[in-house]
Amino acid sequence: MNSAREIIMATNNAHKLEEVRQILGEAFTVKSLSDIGCHEDIPETADTLEGNALQKARYIHEHYGVDCFADDTGLEVDALGKAPGVFTARFGAMNGYGESHDADANIRCLLDKLKSAETRKARFRTVIALVQNGQEYLFEGIVEGTILQERVGEGGFGYDPVFAPTEAHGLAFAQMSAEAKNAISHRGRATKKLAEFLMAKDNN
Repeated sequence: MNSAREIIMATNNAHKLEEVRQILGEAFTVKSLSDIGCHEDIPETADTLEGNALQKARYIHEHYGVDCFADDTGLEVDALGKAPGVFTARFGAMNGYGESHDADANIRCLLDKLKSAETRKARFRTVIALVQNGQEYLFEGIVEGTILQERVGEGGFGYDPVFAPTEAHGLAFAQMSAEAKNAISHRGRATKKLAEFLMAKDNN
């Protein structure tokens, strides 16, 4: 493409925006909800990641009349029956560990629940929903790993200090550079599929 393509991501989460902008690179200009004047809380009431992502993307498309994409990410821990899943961002608050979307509370809750677990196997799964020209598309990214015994590293956000992807040979996401994390992360993989789809459509 000769110029950057403008695309709207249905989020005002600065961490997510930065990651997606790094992954998509100069081919795309990623705008946030605040860039289009959206500051309301978008409903996320579905019981699947796919449902939540579609709900957010449809909301923006219907209320603001623009094409956009939205993501939902879940941490699935085998010892917890694949919880917290769709409740990943609210896990701590739901179990009496603090406020919703409080990363510290979420991690404390997770580590406490896994104290006597025989397996710490887990995975992150991201689903991106794109609404474009009246059509809906889904893209998925998964990274397998384990939950560490304690927090390590200073980078990343969310559960990154306690999630060690299998491909990183023991390093947590929080110990990796942004480039290294994005190369193997769940959001990185889903976002790359989105980018490949958009660029293929542009070239047709």
